[in-house]
Amino acid sequence: MLNKIILQKKSLQPLKNQVGATLLGMMFVGGMIVFVAVIAMKMFPAYQEYFSVKTIIRAMKQEVSNMSKNEIATSFDRRANVGYVTVISGKDLEIGKNAKGETTVTARYRVVTPLFGNVSVLMDFETSTDSKF
Repeated sequence: MLNKIILQKKSLQPLKNQVGATLLGMMFVGGMIVFVAVIAMKMFPAYQEYFSVKTIIRAMKQEVSNMSKNEIATSFDRRANVGYVTVISGKDLEIGKNAKGETTVTARYRVVTPLFGNVSVLMDFETSTDSKF
């Protein structure tokens, strides 16, 4: 009988070496993935609009040298209307001269995106005709 119990203990021994994810661990990892995905989905429209603003500013780079401030603002507004840009308008642009005397246009703005409850994300965006990227 004692011999039988010892054999049973030996046969159960390999089960102790088995490891794996528990249901609780998988739920935690899944919850973290969902949390990060929700935040990314809420922030994506702001970045998409920023890249539209950046594209507009980059396209205007060649034209701004021959335009007045009002013409630059109007040109930006027309392009922004086509590109569905609503966070900034032509009157919000900073128009000036750089060290070389060239006209520069800078778009600088903030977007506050509510996540849940009283938690929000503040994103600062800036692009210019002088920027290399």
